[in-house]
Amino acid sequence: MIDIYLCDDDASARRRIQTILEKKILIEDYDMRVVCSADSAETLLMALGDRRQNIYLLDVELKDGQWDGFLLGRELRRRDPRGTLIYITSYGDLAPRTFQYHLEVFDYIVKTPDRLEESICRCLEAFQNRLLLERPTPVQVYTLQTGSSLRHIPMNEILFFETAPRSHHVLLHTLDSRMDFLGSLNEIQASLGERFFRSHRAYLVAFDKIQRVDLRRGKLLVGERECLLSRTAGRELRKRMDANRVPFGNDLTPFKK
Repeated sequence: MIDIYLCDDDASARRRIQTILEKKILIEDYDMRVVCSADSAETLLMALGDRRQNIYLLDVELKDGQWDGFLLGRELRRRDPRGTLIYITSYGDLAPRTFQYHLEVFDYIVKTPDRLEESICRCLEAFQNRLLLERPTPVQVYTLQTGSSLRHIPMNEILFFETAPRSHHVLLHTLDSRMDFLGSLNEIQASLGERFFRSHRAYLVAFDKIQRVDLRRGKLLVGERECLLSRTAGRELRKRMDANRVPFGNDLTPFKK
């Protein structure tokens, strides 16, 4: 959720800007909200919470004692270095002054009565597009049901799956947890593909989490835990490790992909 702070000492202008923002957010279902609509720098700064990387829409011609929009922007940049500054003003020729204060302003909107809504909406759209470009690739998860709850486990945290003592149940192991759920190793193996290796009829292990191989004892070490390794799976593992150019010895071989 992105918090938006608005500061303008003109009450009617401030109300109109807030209405435009909230309407656009509602229509587009942006993950944003207006949390402060202030008539002074002091009011905005007092309302500023612990959240950072907020959006700040500031009136340049702020009539607030020692404060104007540029000084307020400089203070906000100090408190929230990665925040987004957007200036709204009646005078477009003031824009160059933002460079004097080294404010890295995202946009500069002129209060033209017939263009204000269009300009604000375009600005929010541009910010939303930037968010989408900067957003990291979603983490792949494995979803399972335990009781009446759905759990989403990041794939990179899974060490191995193991058949559970209860019929038709599977245990999912991570470094710090073990979850019992209704399932089949065959079905899980088919859905997860090459990322996991069937080391035994009772074990499906994350290939990149295998640490050591003990052919003599028929064991694998996965996340510091032992899993069974059948003779057939041992031969298949040797082929797969050779294909990945991973050294494979005859006994308790260190392994990291």
